[in-house]
Amino acid sequence: MARSMTGFGHAVVSKDGRELSIELKSVNHRFLDLAFRMPRSLAFLEDTARNTLGTMLARGHVDIFANYRNTRSDSKKVEINMPMLSAYMTAARQAAEELGIENDLTLSRALRLTDIVSVTETDDDRPALEELMKDALTRAADELIAMRMREGERLSSDVEMRLGVIADIREKITERAPLVVEEQRKKLNERIESLLSEAEIDRARLATEIALFADKVSIDEELVRLSSHIAAAGELLENSGSVGRKLDFIVQEMNREFNTIGSKANDKTIASLVIDGKAEIEKMREQVQNFE
Repeated sequence: MARSMTGFGHAVVSKDGRELSIELKSVNHRFLDLAFRMPRSLAFLEDTARNTLGTMLARGHVDIFANYRNTRSDSKKVEINMPMLSAYMTAARQAAEELGIENDLTLSRALRLTDIVSVTETDDDRPALEELMKDALTRAADELIAMRMREGERLSSDVEMRLGVIADIREKITERAPLVVEEQRKKLNERIESLLSEAEIDRARLATEIALFADKVSIDEELVRLSSHIAAAGELLENSGSVGRKLDFIVQEMNREFNTIGSKANDKTIASLVIDGKAEIEKMREQVQNFE
């Protein structure tokens, strides 16, 4: 079943004290357009993410949100500025001796003084993070694709319904087309008979005129192509691959056939049916834009 380009996917993967949360949000776009919203520490994983999603998605603008937590004991590095700490302790001892008071500066208090302790992130295990990213992205993309498929089913049902309406309109035009030629033959015959006596009517010339008119207003080829386009669109809706561009092209071709039918038929009834058909095509075009 054809898939929509709209969807959402989420996954959280934890392993060895590392936790990565991924959210994917996708909307319509002509191509696969990826926008990343993740910490700088994960920026090196962008190529990995692009390659992973590129194998699973064909089209759509996708926002990728990533959050990372490292709860491992070796995730932080604590450093003490020993020269600064020594200077603080010496100054406190000297002040206590000169003032004749107790030196109550303990190590725990000293460690809380400005510029004594610095805590930094340690360099993380890049291969481990890369595997974590692939796993989380794959799970989130699976959920996204599942939602896209559900939305695609809804869109497909709507487009199939409109294809059915267009097929009915095509049948009505097919039934009406021969009557247009017959009505023209009667009009020509009545006009000639009103001007000339029966004996003077050139039946051969009348037949020629009718044949020329029938050829001019013939829409058989357009009706055949329209039927072919309807069938092709129906087949594409059953395809699980990327069909959006093909469907869009078919919709354009169907509109082209209706335009040609309207210009050639020279009949009010057919003209009205053409308007109905183009209205359905326009509604279908809006839906087709959503397919991947």
